[in-house]
Amino acid sequence: MSANLLKAKPKIINIGLAQFADTIRQSGAEAIHLDWTPPAQGDLTLNKILLELQDDYDQIEQANSQAIEKVLAAQPVWIDVGPALEMIPGFSENTVLHAGPPISWDQMCGPMKGGVIGGLIYEGRARNKEEALALAGSGRIEFAPNHHFGAVGPMSGIITASMPVIVVENQENGNRAYSNFNSENNRKALSFGAFDQDIQDILNWQRDVMAPMLGAAIRKIGGLDLKGIMARALQMGDECHNRHIASTSLLLKMLLPTLARLDLPGSRLAEFGDYLMQNDWFFLNFSMAACKAAMDAAHGFPHSTLVTAMARNGAQAGIRVSGLGEQWFTAPAPPVRGIMFPPFGEEDANPDMGDSTITETFGLGAFAMAAAPALVQLIGGKVADAIGFTKSMRQITMVENGSFSIPNLDFAGTPTGIDLRAVVETGIHPKINTGIAHRRPGYGIAGAGITEIPLSCFQEALKEFAKHHSARS
Repeated sequence: MSANLLKAKPKIINIGLAQFADTIRQSGAEAIHLDWTPPAQGDLTLNKILLELQDDYDQIEQANSQAIEKVLAAQPVWIDVGPALEMIPGFSENTVLHAGPPISWDQMCGPMKGGVIGGLIYEGRARNKEEALALAGSGRIEFAPNHHFGAVGPMSGIITASMPVIVVENQENGNRAYSNFNSENNRKALSFGAFDQDIQDILNWQRDVMAPMLGAAIRKIGGLDLKGIMARALQMGDECHNRHIASTSLLLKMLLPTLARLDLPGSRLAEFGDYLMQNDWFFLNFSMAACKAAMDAAHGFPHSTLVTAMARNGAQAGIRVSGLGEQWFTAPAPPVRGIMFPPFGEEDANPDMGDSTITETFGLGAFAMAAAPALVQLIGGKVADAIGFTKSMRQITMVENGSFSIPNLDFAGTPTGIDLRAVVETGIHPKINTGIAHRRPGYGIAGAGITEIPLSCFQEALKEFAKHHSARS
C-alpha cells in the first residue's frame, strides 16, 4: 500500500492563498483549495475578545435566545394611516426624519438634501429649492434618524409632519413602527432626492386622496397581517426588499373588497389602480415597517449580540446591537455594485443609503435572494449566485425563520438574526440589494445593485460589546 502511495501523484489540500494551489497544479500535482481565513482575519485584538466571550458563552446565548425569540414571535399588523405629526410620538412640525445613522445638514449627501428640499416644499415651508436650502441650514429644522422614532424610510427616508404614515403594530409585543408611503414613479421619487412638481403632485395626492382612502379601509378591516403577506410573497418570487410584485398584488387583493365598498367616487379607486400600475415597490414601506416592529421588540437585551438595525444615510453606514442600547457603530457608506440606468454612469452614483436594510436584519432582502433569483440580473449573476447569497448569510445568523420558507432551498427558512460575533469571526459581510440614487439632488433613481455593510461597523461594535459585557458581569 505504501509503495502505491509513493507512486501515485500527490493530492494536496491548499490552505491560504489561492495562488499556491495554482503553483501546485502547474507542477503536475492535483490541488484542492480550501477557502479559509483565520478567525477575525487574523486580528489579534478581535481574536482575544472572541475567546474571552467564550467564557461567558451560556450567558450570551441565553440573552440571544430571548432576543431572537422576540423576532420569530413578532406579529406585525398594519392597523392605521395618518399624518406623522399625529401618529409618531414625539414628532413636531419642525421635525424632519431621515434614513440611516444621525447626520447633520451640512454632512448630508446630495440626494438626501434633495429629499429634504422636497419635504419642505411639500410642507409649504418653502416655495422653491433656494428657500428650502436656506431653511434647512438655518438651525430651525430638527433633523433626526427615523430609527430614533420607531420609523423607517427607503433611501433618503425623509418623513415630514403632514406626510401620511403607515402604522404597524407588533401584536405579540405591543410596540409600533412607522413608515411613509412609497412614491416611486418612472424612476423619480422623493426618497431618491427628486423634488420637482411631479413629485409634489404625487405627495399631495397621497395625502389628500390615497391616505384617507387606505386609512378608512384598514380601520374598517381591523388590520392586515403583514407577516403572512411576506411569507406568501416569498413563495411567489419576491424577497420583500427590492422585489414586491407578489406582495403588492397580495395587499391589493386583501384591500380591494373593502375599498370598493367605501362611499367614495369610483374615480378614486381608478386613480389608486393607475398609481399601482406605475409602482412595483408599493409594498416595500409596509415590509420595512413590519421588519422594524419585529426587530425593535428584540432590542435592549443586555448581553445579546443580535444586530437589530442596519441603515445608511449616503455618507455613513451604521448598525445597532441589542445589548448596546441606542449607540450606532458607523463606517463610510459603501458604493453599490450593479447596473446604471441610461443615461447615467458610475460617476453619477451616490454611495449606499436608506433604512431598507431593516429587511435584511429580519432575514429578508438579500438574505432571501434564493427566493427571488431574478434579482441577480442586477449584477449580471446567475441563479446559483442568488442561492449562494442566502446560504452564505446562514453562517452569520442565529436561526432559520420557519415562517419565511424558500422553495429553491427545499423550503428551508430564511437566515435570520445577525450575530455580531459571527460576522467578526468569519469576516462575512451582510449582503444588501438596493437602489442607487444619483449623487446630485433632483435627479432621482440612477441604478440598482448589491453591496455590503462594512465589516468595521461590526468590529467596533464587538469591542464596545466586550467592554459593556465585562462591566455588567
